[in-house]
Amino acid sequence: MTLSHAEFQALAARLKPNGKAFIDGTFCEAADGSVFETVNPATGQVLAAVAHCKAADVDRAVAAARRVFNAGTWSRAEPEERKEVLLKVARLVRENAHELAVLESLDTGKTISDCLDEIGGDVPNFFQWYAELADKTFGKIAPTGPGAMALITKEPAGVAGAVLPWNFPLVMAAWKIAPSLAVGCSAVIKPAEQTPLSTIRLAELMQQAGVPDGVINIVPGFGETAGKAIGLHNDIDTVSFTGSTEVGRMFMRYSGDSNLKGVGLEMGGKSPFIVLEDARLTDDLIEHAAMSAFWNGGQNCSANMRQLIAAPLVEEFTGRILDRVKAFQLGDPLDPETDIGSMITRDHKDMVMNYIQSGMDDGAQMIAGGDSDLPGYFIAPTVFQNVTPDMKIAREEIFGPVLGIMPMKSAEEALTVASDTDYGLHATVFTQDIDRALHMARSLPCGTVSVNGFSEGDIKTPFGGYKQSGSLARDNGTEALEQYLQTKTIWVQTAVG
Repeated sequence: MTLSHAEFQALAARLKPNGKAFIDGTFCEAADGSVFETVNPATGQVLAAVAHCKAADVDRAVAAARRVFNAGTWSRAEPEERKEVLLKVARLVRENAHELAVLESLDTGKTISDCLDEIGGDVPNFFQWYAELADKTFGKIAPTGPGAMALITKEPAGVAGAVLPWNFPLVMAAWKIAPSLAVGCSAVIKPAEQTPLSTIRLAELMQQAGVPDGVINIVPGFGETAGKAIGLHNDIDTVSFTGSTEVGRMFMRYSGDSNLKGVGLEMGGKSPFIVLEDARLTDDLIEHAAMSAFWNGGQNCSANMRQLIAAPLVEEFTGRILDRVKAFQLGDPLDPETDIGSMITRDHKDMVMNYIQSGMDDGAQMIAGGDSDLPGYFIAPTVFQNVTPDMKIAREEIFGPVLGIMPMKSAEEALTVASDTDYGLHATVFTQDIDRALHMARSLPCGTVSVNGFSEGDIKTPFGGYKQSGSLARDNGTEALEQYLQTKTIWVQTAVG
């Protein structure tokens, strides 16, 4: 059921956001009583005072997670039991989807339509999918002679830490929590300081579903406090981080400076959208081109800002992209008619505007967009033409609603330009020639290549990056479980008959 703008506003007015930490089954203040404010970026309105957790709070959360893990309450429960509890989590998220979506829209500036798609669909689906995997993960028996039996088993790693980004708060929480709990880990979660509210509410629903106290702990705080404490903690066995490449490097150092915990990283990108000369410029292609750059206001690690277009198609492509951009509605995120919401903070808006200014200074031509006079932190969808590979906007991640058109003389030039980046997260290729499609897909050094449509795949397909976009770990698919499992060999000597 879709609500009206007025109904979403009324629901927002009734909400009383909870800003407390959730440790060992109890909502609580930070140990030192400190708080920070979380703000609606579309209005500047303060939504809640949030517990500012630091190392002492992380210590409490880890101690609770370790205690319950060692007790086996969850870690050694029958997998069918874990499945049933996580299925209840999925059901409760669906039942509370409107509340969660409004809470997330207020906290992030994301459109209510996007929030409903994610929280009504993606989030509960992740809990359901990994719940169903809980009793379907098998070990192996290695071949031996008759004098031995070799069992290869998978066991939960222990206490898992997760540090979440602000652009998809509840989706990213589900990406980390669902597989880690499905295999039997306990978890300590730090939501981004800009967007903690929906994850805190999720903890309440998880407790209601029957997740035992201590299995899930939420420690809101800043990267330099709670995030660093998680990275350096000697009793956390594995950490999964989604965020910037700069902070990802810090987590690698934290691991080396502490207990050499496993670190899974999903970081930035500078993803290309490649249109070869044989592609047909259909409405579908133009829609994918626009959404690949402007979905979630471009605040997406796999955003296809670099649009590498075959030279003969550039003029028509540019005109049609401009027509599509004019149709985007920028405004109140709680209005179901709104297509693009606000940037996450004033500082982030300023950073994106600096990139836009850099593009103009370097000689690219801005033909649409720029700053917005709306209250809050809004930027209109921005289009540049005559972008060259050496420009700053073509090389650095912008993380805002910016699309740059780069004419390409050939498929090989497009491949060269697309590959010339420190990142390797995502790419899109449009062509009618399956041989060229497969050649491009196999040649592009990135974790996901989408052909004839912009897509990150779905829950069944692993997501992560090459080069400075990630580590060997992957989110999603059965591959995500590996971040939270360790492998044990059991060698049994047997009597030879």
